[in-house]
Amino acid sequence: MRQFTDSDLHNTDSLYPTLYANRTELVDSPLHWQVMGLQQTATGYGRQLTMREKIHYNGRLYRLYATCYSNVASVWFTVKGRKIYVN
Repeated sequence: MRQFTDSDLHNTDSLYPTLYANRTELVDSPLHWQVMGLQQTATGYGRQLTMREKIHYNGRLYRLYATCYSNVASVWFTVKGRKIYVN
């Protein structure tokens, strides 16, 4: 598990700060309904879908969320009200 910091952010001056992470650098921490094989919405699409992974950022674990419409998804987490996107 990698511990990310502010120095790992790209595009910090834009509205879409980005953090580049590999799946192996995330913590697998599913919720009880995810372990049971259930999904959050009937279609699998939505504005704030809870993911089973967390990311270690600035000494704290943050839950990852996805926004998914059509065949495109954006993964992100929030720090003090600011969205940070994960690629």
